[in-house]
Amino acid sequence: MPNIGGAFGLRPIAIMGQAANTTGATEYRIASTNTNPIYQGSPVIPLSTGFIDIVGAAAGGTVGLLGVFWGCEYISTTTGKKTFSRFWPGSGANSTFPVKAFVYDNPMQLFVISSDATLTNEATARGHVFANANFATATTGSASTGLSAGTLAVSTIATTNTLNLRIMGIQDDVENSDFAAAGIPLIVRLNNHYNSPNGAIAAGTVSTTGV
Repeated sequence: MPNIGGAFGLRPIAIMGQAANTTGATEYRIASTNTNPIYQGSPVIPLSTGFIDIVGAAAGGTVGLLGVFWGCEYISTTTGKKTFSRFWPGSGANSTFPVKAFVYDNPMQLFVISSDATLTNEATARGHVFANANFATATTGSASTGLSAGTLAVSTIATTNTLNLRIMGIQDDVENSDFAAAGIPLIVRLNNHYNSPNGAIAAGTVSTTGV
């Protein structure tokens, strides 16, 4: 039976290890002049201006990821009222007030993301755990649902240390368990996280080769 989950970007589920699993989001800022839509579940990067933005390339770009965008708050230029949104539409904010963004930025945060293609079977999928991968797309999404269209690119799975995702497991999900079809929910963490003490792409000290 085909999987029904579809694409939703990165969805936080837990934190690695024995730390308190608060799965809390940290507040950052988006420039009110930023015309790039940022969808819930999209990976975001830090900018030298002190703001954040959606990752720069469909596969993930070359800057260490800061975290995953989960929503924002701004004053609407149309209504003059505070607006809460699961995505940043790229316009519509009164520049007198800040655009507050909420980001899951813990380097040990675990997420679920759908595979963009078949993993053949469960044994083959299991063999990819602890390998790395890139996004099939990380920059698109839906303005109607506000959700990212991000998925994991099965064709990129490798040990390569510059890939943006580390596969940590497979989520048990009866409705998305057809390994011969796209849409298998894979548990991942962000590789080369910008705030990781183990190094990040931006720092040039990558140390996260997969097995």
